[in-house]
Amino acid sequence: MKRNLMAGAVALAVTAIATTAADAWTLPWLHPAQDRAPVAAAATEAPARGDPLPAGTLPNYRAIVQRQGPAVVGITVAGTRDASDREGPGADDDPFFRFFRGVPGFRMPPQGAQPFRGQGSGFIVSADGLVLTNAHVVRDAKQVTVKLTDRREFAAKVLGSDPATDVAVLKIDAKDLPTVTLGDPAGVQVGDWVLAIGAPYGFEQTATQGIVSAKGRSLPGDSVVPFIQTDAAVNPGNSGGPLFDAGGRVVGINAQIYSQSGGFQGLAFAIPLDVALHAKAQIVAKGRVDHARLGVTLQDLSAPLAASFGLERPDGALVASVAPGSAAEKAGLKAGDVITGVDQQPVRVAGDLSSRVGLAKPGDKLLLDVWRDKAAREVRVALGAADKDSAPVASAAEGASLGLAVRPLARAELAQAGLDHGLLIERVSGPSQWAGVQPGDVLLAINGKPVHGVEQVGAVLRQHPKQVALLLARDGQQLFVPVALG
Repeated sequence: MKRNLMAGAVALAVTAIATTAADAWTLPWLHPAQDRAPVAAAATEAPARGDPLPAGTLPNYRAIVQRQGPAVVGITVAGTRDASDREGPGADDDPFFRFFRGVPGFRMPPQGAQPFRGQGSGFIVSADGLVLTNAHVVRDAKQVTVKLTDRREFAAKVLGSDPATDVAVLKIDAKDLPTVTLGDPAGVQVGDWVLAIGAPYGFEQTATQGIVSAKGRSLPGDSVVPFIQTDAAVNPGNSGGPLFDAGGRVVGINAQIYSQSGGFQGLAFAIPLDVALHAKAQIVAKGRVDHARLGVTLQDLSAPLAASFGLERPDGALVASVAPGSAAEKAGLKAGDVITGVDQQPVRVAGDLSSRVGLAKPGDKLLLDVWRDKAAREVRVALGAADKDSAPVASAAEGASLGLAVRPLARAELAQAGLDHGLLIERVSGPSQWAGVQPGDVLLAINGKPVHGVEQVGAVLRQHPKQVALLLARDGQQLFVPVALG
């Protein structure tokens, strides 16, 4: 899900790319942990909210591990992945690597499909074999194996995964399995005790404790998820494992860490359980998750900006631009609007609105509180579909994919940026991500040919080039970025 950006959010699945003997790195597959007592409370789809512990009272971690531990599983995966699109710490994530790439004698990483093995964690939510984990744990996996604490192993089927929330649902062929007790993340507050169980670095059934250090965190590229931030020690291999509250109820799925070294440095992030259950319900029903899209670019307010708009406090999400033809444009939203509430719930920062929209379904209707021209008003909007508003640059039939999702810029947006043409890059993956293209860049030309629409990019890619040169506009400047396509 995430790249390791020196000091950035790091996905926690342990992966190893098999390359040459000199380049390969592996993780020893460790022996299973000792058996735990086969006692676990049943999971329910109605989360249980627990009261805070009395002051001075510590959680009974031993009891939590004994009751819930048997429902926490290890997950191993195997498959092939483009070497330029791998996850985890690596030279491709280092800006110094990007600088030295191309210097004579500098050794490039392998290109093309490479075999990989990985390990993560998960937890059983139904006695007949439904398992929750992270989408990035099973991404590109051809074989998925679930290992229980009693040393039984099952081949798992991936029912579906949702990269936007980083949630995946697995199914194993088993009955009468131990299950976790589900909790309510809304009942967890900053300062509350939490416990993580997983397989960091392959050490199965490892329990670590800490407190909730923040709630509602929005991370770069993860605007859909209002993360629970904790200081419980979480490391590569913990991905997909449960985060328990002081009463032994699951309140989140451990997903990312913030690190300068690739290991735990005091900041870990978990997907709230209600977000995960929202994704799970859709995956079980139809194999996918449909997300809504409002069609705006948002930014947080600063105190000077708030004052310039006539607001007393810098609360709200400032609309920087509105996508043409989007739900926002149809509802009458404009650049410069400040959205201060949604369905009578306050919007403090842009992430509050982004997560609310991202977890809604296409067609859902929202009531927005909007501040415009120093006056409050209400705007009703029917949300569009996220997958339809951004067009991929190229399909497999058109040649090698650049790994971009783009949309045309409206005339007002072009004028604001001082441009007369271009496509706004909304999402980046694969070769373009490797080359350093960023969301928010404007694609002006490909191989020297000006870009006015997606069809011009597709025409170039259908020639199956080994490399293309992208002319980008970024922060008021133009730069060329070469992208290797294999």
